[in-house]
Amino acid sequence: MARPLRVQFEGAIYHITCRGNARNDVFLDTKDRTMFLGMLGKTIERYNWLCHAYCLMDNHYHLLIETPDANISKGMHYLNCVYTIYFNRNHDRVGHVLQGRYKSILVERDSHLLELTRYIVLNPVRAGFVKRPEEWPWSSYRATAGIESAPPFLHTSWLLNQFDKNSERARRLYRAFVANEGKTSPWEELKGGVVLGSENFLDIVKPLLDNYQQDSEYPIYQRKAARPTLKELFADIKIDDKRERNGKIYEAVRVHGYTQTEVARFLGLHYSTVSVILKQKDSNS
Repeated sequence: MARPLRVQFEGAIYHITCRGNARNDVFLDTKDRTMFLGMLGKTIERYNWLCHAYCLMDNHYHLLIETPDANISKGMHYLNCVYTIYFNRNHDRVGHVLQGRYKSILVERDSHLLELTRYIVLNPVRAGFVKRPEEWPWSSYRATAGIESAPPFLHTSWLLNQFDKNSERARRLYRAFVANEGKTSPWEELKGGVVLGSENFLDIVKPLLDNYQQDSEYPIYQRKAARPTLKELFADIKIDDKRERNGKIYEAVRVHGYTQTEVARFLGLHYSTVSVILKQKDSNS
């Protein structure tokens, strides 16, 4: 199985998701959740992170982490290791507790950070655990909304300042913001499974992604996150012009790493048609 690509730089922000091994529960009781939050706090202090939001579910957790020192991999390795040791000792178990490869998505601050803070704390509501986010005690919502004191590791100032400089008004506006979740998914602009942001943000991180272009250790769709979309690739051609169309099909698959199935579905072609086109192009090249 290919390793997930980790793009790291100073000031990077990540949406982290980590699931239980075989999707098993990783928090079995209140003690587990309390201990994990304590370990999260130590990790944040040790690696100089900023935590903008978090939510502990049953079989996974979400974090929204900013890394001033470009060290998300080291910090996540530490956090998951110390929690695994605790969990196995506390529940008299052995083996993996968490999936070895957590998911990290690089997030643009200006375009998506605010929306993701809402997405994360609404997870228990979407899962049907509670009706309102304030009813779930294991997320950052209650502290950010001013319902309870914030843990020392939670960084709420940036988030609340997006609403108002006055803390009371900011919390009131934050509660209204979370209550009015938009219908558009924040993941619609996800690129390559690793970058969530505008085209300008993608241009900024593209040089970092280019470092992995030829490294087959990582999934091709992640290495080529900065590639143009299929809509962009085929925007200026006449589909009836088979020579031009076939050239773009070859470029989409051989240069940009799209699968034959993805291209076939986009163009409304049979998979075998795309396969034949590629074989013809390969033989002529």
